Amino acid sequence: MHDAFDDFLTLEVNNLHVDVLTGIYSEETHLPQPLRISIRARLRIDDHYDPSAPLSRSKNYMDLKHAATTALPEGQHFTLIEAVADHIVDTIFLQDDKVSHVEVKIVKLALSERGEEIGITLGRARR
Repeated sequence: MHDAFDDFLTLEVNNLHVDVLTGIYSEETHLPQPLRISIRARLRIDDHYDPSAPLSRSKNYMDLKHAATTALPEGQHFTLIEAVADHIVDTIFLQDDKVSHVEVKIVKLALSERGEEIGITLGRARR
């Protein structure tokens, strides 16, 4: 069990702009909706990272970007943005067993009139 004082490493990819078929509007128009997606992946880590530590001791940031972009199935309609977030989480857990927790924040840009961030944050721990 982890507590607030455990060491951790969080990889972050923030503010990816991704067009996804989601919601009722996409269902009616067949046009994707613009989403802003941010991902935080918590990893089990080593005691310390020396200067020559290889990438395999951490995780490639581009894997997180891939999970929110090219790994989303093209043409798939997601009724809920929660389902988009779940797909991203599942992809990241499949990529790397060092990942212990993933948090995905999705902002629906089409709903923003004055810079508001309207959307969800979904967090899942590896089971």
